[in-house]
Amino acid sequence: MSVIYVALPIALLLGASAVIAFIWSVNNGQLDDLETPAIRMLRDDSTKSSKEKQKNSDQPH
Repeated sequence: MSVIYVALPIALLLGASAVIAFIWSVNNGQLDDLETPAIRMLRDDSTKSSKEKQKNSDQPH
């Protein structure tokens, strides 16, 4: 029975900290866009390999 005097406050602190962390993340925009980051890597054409960059720099303008 004495374990409940330790376990209950720890459980309440952990629960309260999870709720506070969730509220903080919502207020700071962490959960605004959940779909774009997952597909951004599939649409990223702006990065070129070093061979393509070197090939383009060798051509006269």
